[in-house]
Amino acid sequence: MTSPDLSPPVGAADTTIHDPRRRRAILIGVCIALMAVIASVSGLNVAQQEIALAFDASQSTVLWIINTYTVTLAALLLPLGAIGDRWGRRPVLLTGLILFGVASAAAGVATSSEVMIAARLLSGVGAAMIMPVTLAVITSTFPDEERSKAIGVWTGVAGGGGILGMYLSAILVDLASWRWLFVLPVALVAVAIVMALRSVPNSREESQHGFDTVGSLASVVAVVGLIFVLHEGPVQGWTAPVTLLSLLVGVTGAVGFVAWELRRQAPLLDVRLFLKRGLASGSVALLAVFGVQAGIFVVLFPYFQAVLGWSGLRSTLALMPMALLMMLASGLAPRAAARIGARSTMASGIVLGGTGLILMATSVSVDGGYLSVLPGMLAMGLGMGLTMTPSTEAITTALPRARQGVASALNDVTREFGTALGVALLGAVLSAGYRNAIDSRLDGVPDAAADTAREGIANAIATADGTGTHAQTLIRAAQESFVDGWQQAMWAGVAVMTILLVYVLARGPQRTPPTTPTTEANPTSDAIVR
Repeated sequence: MTSPDLSPPVGAADTTIHDPRRRRAILIGVCIALMAVIASVSGLNVAQQEIALAFDASQSTVLWIINTYTVTLAALLLPLGAIGDRWGRRPVLLTGLILFGVASAAAGVATSSEVMIAARLLSGVGAAMIMPVTLAVITSTFPDEERSKAIGVWTGVAGGGGILGMYLSAILVDLASWRWLFVLPVALVAVAIVMALRSVPNSREESQHGFDTVGSLASVVAVVGLIFVLHEGPVQGWTAPVTLLSLLVGVTGAVGFVAWELRRQAPLLDVRLFLKRGLASGSVALLAVFGVQAGIFVVLFPYFQAVLGWSGLRSTLALMPMALLMMLASGLAPRAAARIGARSTMASGIVLGGTGLILMATSVSVDGGYLSVLPGMLAMGLGMGLTMTPSTEAITTALPRARQGVASALNDVTREFGTALGVALLGAVLSAGYRNAIDSRLDGVPDAAADTAREGIANAIATADGTGTHAQTLIRAAQESFVDGWQQAMWAGVAVMTILLVYVLARGPQRTPPTTPTTEANPTSDAIVR
């Protein structure tokens, strides 16, 4: 086995920006670009019902429209983050912004679910070029004493910014149509391009080794295969041929990736870094937290719109308390981590998040309304914010500045892989729970209407008017069945958070002394890769 080359890259230079005003402009520019990416992850949640009716799509197809973007983003983050290190971070950022803007515009004029899925796939490619660069620019240009604060801002945008994006998307949907929600990412892209040209510096790594093409392909196969398992398992059955085949493909890709990276002198990702407590626990925490958060958003919007009968704008406003608490906690997390330690801060956030899930699982009902889920949402927002920032910093401090594209991509891929897994798992648990619950509540409903109702709650409500005296019965059956599926999805999230808490308590990051210039220059130092 060849030892990996962890020496500083040839030509690596100090790219720290010492002018506070320029650092502020850089932070604003990359956060606007990040907002465009995050808003597209969550924006379609506002329009789930409208898209289902526009394309005559089942709830499972709508989940694929939402998740195709996230799957593509998660699958390509690592290789495209490495390309950003090699080709230059600013040109890769600009290229990604242009591709993302064009694909978003195409999604806005899509004429079928197939066209929409293709446009979302291209958007994911562009987003995978944007997202790792935004964090890499911060970690490579901000001095050590300012980096934690900047990462806290970035984390707040990544966590709570999606909800703010949904708010703006909801305004566009309510005032015009769901197609107009793609105006938001296009507008953000335009602003981000101007800001990048004006303020974002270029930096790159001069490497003596070739690009890891085999490792990149293996990572893509692993991500897509494993996500497909969780997306289709609850729907098709865990022993269905398509589920087992996807599992085989995903596991083969993951094993092949690890085996290949261990042999490479200059790997795409040195997998032995995961033996270090900080990087491993930070990655696992972000994977689980973002997965649960994304799954909750998929569940919350149909509850607000189909069960409570709210508009998209009102539904999004209902998420604002959760978003504000998440962003506030993300900003306060560095202080908490400095006082009680990163592991204790992360564990506290996980406990709060799990408590929020339990509250939502046990208190939700058709007649309980918004107040039945608000306490759980508040606990979730606070817990997520406390967990995200120390987890992100644990990952980015594990690699030297010259390789922050890979470090940032690893941070991002855990977030987006987790998001895709969360939408796939919790969304599929919800869909399966809904279908199982509604079967026993369709007595007397015409067969055609019953078949349509099984596809999802939006389909059930849309077809209810044509069932005559059975209309109210069908609507109530769909709402109660949705709540049954909701509870199953929340308990699945509780299980995930419980496992995460045990892991973080056992293997969370340890306190380390402040990084010195000597350790910063030596990427194999224990202070760097702990």
